[in-house]
Amino acid sequence: MLKEIFEQPQAISDAIRGRANGKDGMAKLGGLKDVSEKLRKIEKIIIVSCGTSYNSGLVGEYMIEEYAGIPVEVEYASEFRYRKPLLNEKTAVVAISQSGETADTLAAIREAKNKGALTLGIVNTVRSTIARETDAGVYNHAGPEIGVASTKAFTTQLSILALITVMLGRQREMSFVMGERIVSELLKIPKLIESMLKDAKGLKRIAKKYQNYKDFLYLGRKYNFPIALEGALKIKEVSYVHAEGYASGEMKHGTIALIDKNFPSVFIAPKDSVYEKNLSGMQEIKARGGKVIAIATKGDKEIAKLADDVIYIPKTLEMLSPILSVIPLQLLAYYVGTGRGLDVDKPRNLAKSVTVE
Repeated sequence: MLKEIFEQPQAISDAIRGRANGKDGMAKLGGLKDVSEKLRKIEKIIIVSCGTSYNSGLVGEYMIEEYAGIPVEVEYASEFRYRKPLLNEKTAVVAISQSGETADTLAAIREAKNKGALTLGIVNTVRSTIARETDAGVYNHAGPEIGVASTKAFTTQLSILALITVMLGRQREMSFVMGERIVSELLKIPKLIESMLKDAKGLKRIAKKYQNYKDFLYLGRKYNFPIALEGALKIKEVSYVHAEGYASGEMKHGTIALIDKNFPSVFIAPKDSVYEKNLSGMQEIKARGGKVIAIATKGDKEIAKLADDVIYIPKTLEMLSPILSVIPLQLLAYYVGTGRGLDVDKPRNLAKSVTVE
């Protein structure tokens, strides 16, 4: 798991190589070339996925709706075909799967094809079943991911979703300037992650401080709400700790009743459009005696006055901040798990690929 966390700068570089063109503000995705005209006419996107891939889809929803102007729904693949999904030829159903063999996601794609929707895949494993059965798609090129808890597959999925957002946006109303800015900032992400990983030992110290707590609350807003879900999932998977991921604005609607000195909260609160709202939520937690670990933008001194511990990430575009903010949460889960003496590579009861319903 640690090896794959540290491989993320290279994995993201491989995922975007040749696809991100900062000079013309375009994303060139060869796997979608044959369906580019169909994509131009798409009026709705449904993302189907499970687990960590579902969380990446939620980030993709924010990206695509804000920058490409296309309505997006994100569905658990395991629930998708038990509803009555409203699909037609102007709907694209996007399956996200590391293995490309996830049984529920594959079943969802087959249902979508049966109803006449365009099917696309974001898959890491070349020639996998989902890669073969979708109409078109994009490979992560993250390399083999052996650790059961997904790390580099997740951040490469986010990188590809950013590229798809640029592609769809530039087909519509996204300006050259905006496309150029997103792509240029995406190209900087691998180096930014490299700089973050140099301070992994600092995270180890924080993890040791909290490794014996039995409950955690992970909170985020907007682009980083799905990262709260992903952070909570990671620590559950490899540390067997009870953790809940929540939209920070929803915390007041019930969950705050759980807060006391033994229930720390992890706030993902970079300096973005919802920063002040996150600070307000943090104050609510502190007023009730809760401990706070904050993921914050470098140079933010105000948040240090509130939080018990702060983990800093570099500044980037708001839509790309999840790629950076998830890194310390992966490391936190790893160090808490290993600190408890657990085998984080092979968590109990879990398999790398869920191939049965």
